[in-house]
Amino acid sequence: MIPVMIECVPNFSEGRNPHTIAALARVIGHVNGIAVLGFESDADHHRSVITFAGESEAVLEAAVRAAGKAAELIDLRHHAGVHPRVGAADVVPFVPLDGSTLEDCVAIAQRAGGEIWQRFRVPVYFYEAAAKVPSRQRLERVRKPGFDGLPPDVGDIAEHPTAGAVMVGARNFLIAYNINLTTPDAAIAKQIAAKIRESSGGFRFVKAMGLHLPSLGLAQVSMNLTNFTAIPLEDLYAAVEAEAARLGTAIAESELIGFIPRAAFDQSPAFFRRIRGFDDSRIIETRIGQLLQSK
Repeated sequence: MIPVMIECVPNFSEGRNPHTIAALARVIGHVNGIAVLGFESDADHHRSVITFAGESEAVLEAAVRAAGKAAELIDLRHHAGVHPRVGAADVVPFVPLDGSTLEDCVAIAQRAGGEIWQRFRVPVYFYEAAAKVPSRQRLERVRKPGFDGLPPDVGDIAEHPTAGAVMVGARNFLIAYNINLTTPDAAIAKQIAAKIRESSGGFRFVKAMGLHLPSLGLAQVSMNLTNFTAIPLEDLYAAVEAEAARLGTAIAESELIGFIPRAAFDQSPAFFRRIRGFDDSRIIETRIGQLLQSK
C-alpha cells in the first residue's frame, strides 16, 4: 500500500532571528516520521518558509506544534516587514504528494485548524481548497487589514493579541518565484507586477506584487505561480525582462523559495537553471530521495 505522503509549507513571520527560526525547525523535525526538506529566511520580507513532508498524521501534528511554537515566540506587535502577514504562523498550506489527494489535504487542514485553536487559542481562517466560505478561496482577500469582516472559521476572536491568526489551507503545488531588478524603485516593480499578474489581465495563474528590499537596495517582483503546467514560464520571464527594459531597468537575478516538482523542471529546465543557486536538490522528488538515502 502506498503511504499517503503530504507536504506542508508553513510561512512564519520571522526572518531575522536565527534562534527563533531554528526553534521552529526543531519542533517540526522532532515529530516522528517527518522529513524537513529545507528552510529559507528573508530579512526584508521578515519571513521564513519551512518545507517538510511525511505521512498525514505526522504532518498534521508537526504543523500544529509549529503553529503553537510560533505563537509562543513571535510577537506581531513588534514585527515589520515588506511581506503582508496576519499571523505569527501566517499561512499553513497542505499539499498532496505521492499517494494523497487534494481532498486528503482539505481534511488534514480542517483538523489542523481545530487543533490550533483548541491547544493555543489562535483563531484560524481556511483558504483555497479548504475554504468553508467561498470568498476565502483566494488568500489575498482574507489577508488584508481587518481580515474580510467575517468571523474566523475556528475560534471566537478575530485575532490573538500577539500571534494574530493562522491561515490554514489546502492547495496543489505552488512555485514561489521572485525576480530582483537592478533598480531600487519599488514603483517600477509594482508596475511590472501589475503587467504580468492574472488579476490585472496578465498571465493566468500568476500572482505578483512589487516590493523594495532594503538589505539589497533593489526592487523585487515577488510571484506565486499557482498552476505551473498552464504558465509559459519562458514567456513570463521574457515579459518581465521586456517591461523592465521599457521602464529603464533590468533583471539582476531570479530566486526560488522552497522546492519545485520534477514535472515543472522537465517543462522548462532553462527557466529554473538560471535561478540563483539552483541545483537538482531543489526538485522535491530528488530532495526526498536524498533524505531517504541518508537514513
